[in-house]
Amino acid sequence: MRIAILASGSGSILDAMVAGGVPVDLVVVDRPCGAVDVASAHDLTSVLVERNSYGADFDRDDYSSKVVALLEEHGIDLVVMAGWGTIFSPPMFDAFAGRIVNTHPALLPSFKGWHAVDAALAFGVKVTGCTVHVATEAVDDGPILAQEAVGVLPDDTVETLHERIKVVERRIYVQTVKSILERGSVL
Repeated sequence: MRIAILASGSGSILDAMVAGGVPVDLVVVDRPCGAVDVASAHDLTSVLVERNSYGADFDRDDYSSKVVALLEEHGIDLVVMAGWGTIFSPPMFDAFAGRIVNTHPALLPSFKGWHAVDAALAFGVKVTGCTVHVATEAVDDGPILAQEAVGVLPDDTVETLHERIKVVERRIYVQTVKSILERGSVL
């Protein structure tokens, strides 16, 4: 399986994937970010498909189609979203149905969305965690592939809790992707 990692941030998941032996064929970023430097440090091809807007005028279908074209051009079989900040529209899910995986910093189906760690703390949960799931058009709603709990400490802040979740995330995400490669399919 040819794998693309899609990232929008520091590249820590990308780094964990490579360190864990996941063969990464392409890195795609939607904005200039640290993941480009991580890709370069590992001698990986990275491509910027930059968002032209973060407002109401953003053409999500056109953007999704551009990413799909790039992935298809590189013969990608499995899309691994790693802190990817842009929500895709139907063209992505039509082209890669059942072949897109994502990670989320909560125990889905709880605390969906971008501010999951903040929401968990605000709700006062004693346990949260990390979920690896199949990405679908519905945000944070696809079949769950792996989960692991992380306890919430009395003095946790969003930052401290999120850092502990990230440690778990990097481990279970690498394990899950390696399992997908061994099976030859996501599910």
